[in-house]
Amino acid sequence: MIKLLEKLPRTECPKFLHRVIDGVCGRDPPRLHDYSSVWSLREWLELVDTLSSIFRTAIGKKMSDEEVQQSINWLDIGYQEAILTCLKGRKEEIRQALVEKTNAISSTQLQDFDWQIKLALSSDKISSLQIPLLNLDLDTKENGVLKPLSIEMNREELQNLINSLESANKVVLQLK
Repeated sequence: MIKLLEKLPRTECPKFLHRVIDGVCGRDPPRLHDYSSVWSLREWLELVDTLSSIFRTAIGKKMSDEEVQQSINWLDIGYQEAILTCLKGRKEEIRQALVEKTNAISSTQLQDFDWQIKLALSSDKISSLQIPLLNLDLDTKENGVLKPLSIEMNREELQNLINSLESANKVVLQLK
């Protein structure tokens, strides 16, 4: 899926990659709205997920430049260089974000999860699990009172949500 990056003009690639790194570091990630003329929703989700995983893995496993380049060697050399340059420039920032996320997970109360999940999440190998998750925060109104709702979804659950929303949209359009 990383080959989708080549749909973006090479001159815009570093800016996009830095925004992906911002997302990995817990700041504002790139928005589909800004790139909707380049990628579809599905392509967008897969590309951002793949790039985020590459950045996390490269730093988490302390991969050399050669190892990173081997993992993306099917990309045009200009795009490979853009990824490596962004990775080198923000290596320490990504590492710090991964450490903070790991610390946050291991210090969180995990009472709602079964014991096996607690053991896996408290492990020092959290970065090697490589299970991408989406945190969706919603504000709901119940009896006129605004209540925050947080949902964590894996890739399959996210795809089910997208399919359900697309189906609901079709029904709404038919009712008009």
